[in-house]
Amino acid sequence: MEAVAEGLWGLADEFEKKGEIGKAVKCLEAICQSHASFLPIVEVKTRLRIATILLRHSHNVNHAKSHLERSQLLLNSIPSCFDLKCRTYSLLSQCYHLVGAIPPQKQILYKALHLTSAAAPDVSAKLWCCNFNSQLANALIIEGDYQNSISTLESGYVSATQICYPELQMFFVASILHVRLLMQWDDQTANEVERALQRCNQVWETMPSDRRAHCMGLLFYNELLHIFYRLRVSDYKNAVKHVDKLDAAMRQDSKSRGQLTRFTTTTTTSAGNDSLEPTYFGNAKRALQDKLFLAPPPINGEWLPKSAVYALVDLMIIIFGRPKGNFKECDKRIQSGIHIIKEELIRLGITDDVREVDLQHSAIWMAGVYLMLLMQFLENKVAVELTRSEFLEAQEALMQMKNWFIRFPTILQACESIIEMLRGQYSHSVGCYNEAAFHYVEAAKITESKSMQIMCQAYAAISYFCIGDAESSSQALDLIGPVYRMKDSFVGVREEASILFAYGLLLMKQQDLQEARNRLAKGLQIAHVQMGNLQLVSQYLTILGNLALALHDTGQAREILRSSLTLAKKLSDIPTQIWVLSVLTGLFQQLGERGNQMENDEYRRKKFDELQSRLADTRSSIYHIELIDKVKLQVQQFHEIDMKRTIADESMRVNLDIPESVGLSTPMPVPSSSRLADLDTGRRG
Repeated sequence: MEAVAEGLWGLADEFEKKGEIGKAVKCLEAICQSHASFLPIVEVKTRLRIATILLRHSHNVNHAKSHLERSQLLLNSIPSCFDLKCRTYSLLSQCYHLVGAIPPQKQILYKALHLTSAAAPDVSAKLWCCNFNSQLANALIIEGDYQNSISTLESGYVSATQICYPELQMFFVASILHVRLLMQWDDQTANEVERALQRCNQVWETMPSDRRAHCMGLLFYNELLHIFYRLRVSDYKNAVKHVDKLDAAMRQDSKSRGQLTRFTTTTTTSAGNDSLEPTYFGNAKRALQDKLFLAPPPINGEWLPKSAVYALVDLMIIIFGRPKGNFKECDKRIQSGIHIIKEELIRLGITDDVREVDLQHSAIWMAGVYLMLLMQFLENKVAVELTRSEFLEAQEALMQMKNWFIRFPTILQACESIIEMLRGQYSHSVGCYNEAAFHYVEAAKITESKSMQIMCQAYAAISYFCIGDAESSSQALDLIGPVYRMKDSFVGVREEASILFAYGLLLMKQQDLQEARNRLAKGLQIAHVQMGNLQLVSQYLTILGNLALALHDTGQAREILRSSLTLAKKLSDIPTQIWVLSVLTGLFQQLGERGNQMENDEYRRKKFDELQSRLADTRSSIYHIELIDKVKLQVQQFHEIDMKRTIADESMRVNLDIPESVGLSTPMPVPSSSRLADLDTGRRG
């Protein structure tokens, strides 16, 4: 009967090569359903092969799970077969993971770890120990048990060290950094995060350079974690070198992959020594050159598929390039990233008519990753288009975000506050300050992020200042006063820069001009030196130029305002240009420079007319009222998605924490220049 099994295994391989998966499975199931008696080990190998094929080529996880559970029962009666047992436990754990059954996954992994601890301490046992510790740590993360997850990863690191395997050591220390950085970081654990970062650097540097060159998955993983750390501590300048390194690596990898594709032939292996393709991140079968492995067999896991990592690198380039006004490069990266993501969503079966309730359970996590990335690209597109006053383009991108959220409300639950914030920025940009304040306040209520709450409160205060009446100024004071008193407890400089801007406006309202100048000067230094945000620098310079003019320091006012105008032109920021030009007109009027005043005011009127034309087109759009309307997003509630909510919330919260965009909106100017020097900064020009 052994020869019959070998023949059916070979036939199944041929069918799988041809893509005839149903026939391959039927060949193998013929062995399991035969009335003839096969040895238990033959049936185990066959069922293992069936499960592998199903996980590679279909969403039929439960069918695969049934075969693996039967294999496990058969193996209980066999005293040896260490490798087969480990392979079965590993695949069965992955099946439980895909269906969201975390308790049985943990149970099977503890059983597997017990098996490895009782085996001879050879390389094979230690490698399987690394595999099971990696999967167990992932399961513990999903349950929110971060401390035990770190302990489990430390156990994996010990096993990797015992067999002198630096790639695996790097995998575990990077995973520990991931947990500490993106899931566990608070004021009490900041030192542990720093130590985890240094540990990654040490292990990476101890690896020979020729071995590092073959660890592309680890390179991308490690560098992205470093970028996230630099973003968290607002060290933008040092983050850039990691972004540049990743971009260069991505280009080189793309070039190498193009060359490899021409010479690669597809091979498959027999049921006895088949490589177990990991299933953490979706079931789509991808060629080896399309993977970024984090660790060698038998782990083989990816943090994210290569396409998602590439999109993430594009996103990092956008996040660092947008504040500097590198819009041409940002446009290219946004288009590239959105194209990649939409292709992957189609591969996951997400077409125009698919909604959250239609998703296969095993596709939820991967769909969530790509959908969250898509929302990040669209968010940055909205920010770019608003900066350069392309309001209709911003409308379209924001409506796309809204529609995606309505279709996938639980997976994209974390995006609700971002959409509200962007509705506020859109409303502010088109001069609807009351509506802008409403959406900012709503965003602050929805989000659980302390950072975003602070940013939205600062934004709302600025919008209230722009309304200009006494009641609105009082509301601005109520928002910004308490936050300003807490500013020394903030970790990030983004929050501090936003608060100093809003607080400077408050002090100007209260006619405390010198103190306002001091606060705004400090905010300018943060925006320029630590953030490198040109739009924010331009806005700070404009208001400081306005202050210098009010304090009759005309020389400094002229110098500051010219710098601000240069930056605003670089950014194609029309509202800020008009604001600066209005203040300059007032300056030339004070100095009696009639020629400069007339020339400057003529250019201001030209830009003002251009802006009004764009605003007229924007306000006539069918989406305008829908976006500014003071109504929260209405989402249809679906049934039977409690588990989907759990999986989506956990995966999005702990696995893809990308810091939100930065940048302040500019208040709209009024046509008259007669109120420039009276410091009615609710209108600012």
